[in-house]
Amino acid sequence: MNFNQLVHHIEDIHTHVQSYAVNQVSIALSVRNILIGYYIVEYEQKGFDRAAYGANTMKTLADQLKHIKGLSAPQLYKIRDFYLTYPQILSAVSIIFQGNDNQINKILSTLPIKTETHLTKPQNTATSFEPEMLLTRLSFSHFMELIRLQDPLQRQFYEIQSVKNNWGARELGRAINSLLFERTGLSKDKEKVLKDFKEDKTTIAEIVKDPYFLEFVGLEEKTSYSESDLEAGIISNLQAFLTELGRGFCFEARQKRLTLNNKHYRIDLVFYHRILKCHVLIDLKIGAFDHADAGQMNMYLNYYAANEMTEGDNPPVGIVLCADKDDALVEYTTAGLSHEVFVSKYLLALPSKTELEHFIQQELHLLKGGEV
Repeated sequence: MNFNQLVHHIEDIHTHVQSYAVNQVSIALSVRNILIGYYIVEYEQKGFDRAAYGANTMKTLADQLKHIKGLSAPQLYKIRDFYLTYPQILSAVSIIFQGNDNQINKILSTLPIKTETHLTKPQNTATSFEPEMLLTRLSFSHFMELIRLQDPLQRQFYEIQSVKNNWGARELGRAINSLLFERTGLSKDKEKVLKDFKEDKTTIAEIVKDPYFLEFVGLEEKTSYSESDLEAGIISNLQAFLTELGRGFCFEARQKRLTLNNKHYRIDLVFYHRILKCHVLIDLKIGAFDHADAGQMNMYLNYYAANEMTEGDNPPVGIVLCADKDDALVEYTTAGLSHEVFVSKYLLALPSKTELEHFIQQELHLLKGGEV
């Protein structure tokens, strides 16, 4: 063995063992979620006190599970849908963990894990592969893309293509969003359509950055969220600026991630205002203001109103800050604020447009090396 061969062997074993480790964690995540989904459906169908919670079951459950990352009410709905779409995966769980004398097997022994469960059979659950194949070849992020599809035939098509081409979840999402199934079905030369759909190789690094994966293993996300150093600088100073205003701002989160329909969005800053008793969401856009910026903020506000408000809270308000090269713009978004008195009250409590615009202009000068 020469030195180059030594290097090759080390690189080879590292790559394969690392891939194996990532795959095992990915399987474990799917196992956890299919079991959680089973328990939720079991409770919804047979829980003796389910009527007491009714439509608030998921929100109440999420509140009780706040200590576990990634189990918000929207995510619990998705996990339930995961089980309803792929109940057969439950039967593969015992096979995957067969022979392991551990706590998971004790949990599995209490469940009616067979080819069919004793619950009402879900609809549209046809699939192309045996449960073990699905569980070992597709990640939970894959399943989150697949459960969006209502047509079993369409879902089978993407299952086959994902396994056959070793697609990552992002590649699968791109295939679905580009209507690959429909285009293939309409084309006379189906192989050409599939061939023309370029495969983007998914790296281990991309898998490890998967938000679901990170939440499950308890790692902090270190992805670079800002579009530029300029944006990062403004956000850092804006956080301090608002906190120092002393008008009731309580800092809550930076780069707060929201997941909607398996897409991840980030709110630059989130405060809770103790006087207004509401969340204040702040988003910074480098460049000119666009109507899409207001639309995106409205989406954030609707999410917070549905999932983050607690008893006694007022509806959240949003502030969109736009930092153009030669200009600054502040847009307040008041989705859900139907009471004129409250709107007037928050305009007095929050920093004025003039204050915020002056702050942005000042930061732009400083960060570009100019003088104020």
